[in-house]
Amino acid sequence: MPNAEAYKSKPDPGEPPHASTETGAAAEANSGKTTPGFTGILRPLGLIDRALAFFEAAILVTGILAMAIISVANVIGRFGFGQSLYFAEEATQFLVILVTFAGIGFAARHGRHIRMSAIYDELPDKARKALMIVIALVTAAIMFLLAWYSLLYVLSVYDSGRIAPVTQIPIFLTLVWLPIGFIITGIQYLLTVVANLTRKDVYLSVSVVDSYDDRETAV
Repeated sequence: MPNAEAYKSKPDPGEPPHASTETGAAAEANSGKTTPGFTGILRPLGLIDRALAFFEAAILVTGILAMAIISVANVIGRFGFGQSLYFAEEATQFLVILVTFAGIGFAARHGRHIRMSAIYDELPDKARKALMIVIALVTAAIMFLLAWYSLLYVLSVYDSGRIAPVTQIPIFLTLVWLPIGFIITGIQYLLTVVANLTRKDVYLSVSVVDSYDDRETAV
C-alpha cells in the first residue's frame, strides 16, 4: 500500500515547475548556505573559528544590552525623576566603539560586508574562487595593517594619560577594541582563504557559501 510520503512527493499538475523550491533557492542565494566547520588536520582552525564566534557574540550581546539599559534608564530618570544619568553619554560612546569594532569581525564571519560584485558575479566558478582568495588575502593584510596603526594610536593615548571627564575611565581602555576588532577580522579573512583553498565551493566567509540559482522564477 503506498504511503503518505509517496503522494506528498508527487508534484501538483497545476503547479509551475520548481515553484515549490524557488522561494527556498532565492532565500539561500540571498543569505548564503551555511556549512560545517573545519575537520581533520584543519580541526584546530575550526576551534579558533568557534572561539572567535563565541567571543564576538558575547561582546556584541553585552554591548548592545548595556546600551539599551543605559538609554532606557536615562530616559526614565530624566522624565520620571527629573535627573539624567550623568555618565550616560560617555558610556554610550564607549559602547558604540565596542560594538562597532567587535561587529566587523562578526560581519566578516557571516559574509555580511558590502561587496562590489558586478564583475565577480559574471565570472565562472574557478575564476570567482581565485578572485575571492585574492580579495580575502588583500583584505586580511589591510586589517592587520590597520590593527598595527590602531595599536600605535592606543599606545600614544596611553602615554598621554588622557581620562574621560565624567566617568574618569582612561581613554586608552575604550580604544583597545580597535586593534582587537581589526585582528579578529583579519583572522576571519585568513580562514576564508583556507576554506576556499581546501573546499570545493566558493566561500564568502569561513562558513558561508557563495551560492546562485540560475533557474528562472515561474510567474
